[in-house]
Amino acid sequence: MRRADRVTAVLLLAFSLAFCAGALKYYTWWSPGTGPGSAFMPFWLGLAMAALSSVMLIRTFRVSYWEGEWWPRGEGLRNMLVVLAATVVFVSVLKYLGMVVATAVYLGFLIWFLGKHRVWVILAIAVGAALFNWLVFVRWLRVPFPELGIWIF
Repeated sequence: MRRADRVTAVLLLAFSLAFCAGALKYYTWWSPGTGPGSAFMPFWLGLAMAALSSVMLIRTFRVSYWEGEWWPRGEGLRNMLVVLAATVVFVSVLKYLGMVVATAVYLGFLIWFLGKHRVWVILAIAVGAALFNWLVFVRWLRVPFPELGIWIF
């Protein structure tokens, strides 16, 4: 397990540094008059990923590892496969439902399936998170989101 974590940490570190370099090479850091350019967010996300993978790499030298199974079984495997399938469906319907609706449905389903919460909690979190994303990205940052592609008359 320790070796797998080390290899994963090194690969993630290399990927994140390449991600940062690519953002700076192919996109603008700052746009005059409008503020942060298209490289701003990918660069900082890559830097955060580099920091986290560095922490993971350092931990492989400090923490003693349990040498048990690394692949989930039973309910853990079922949950992992459901999250993976839900994510594939989310990405697939994003073009048709739009970002806000697809995000709300995706989060609502995952909260319902994994958390078994009450309906009002699920709706509050799903709608609140979708609304928050819309406010931040569409209204504040003016990033165009995929919009509802199915029109109901």
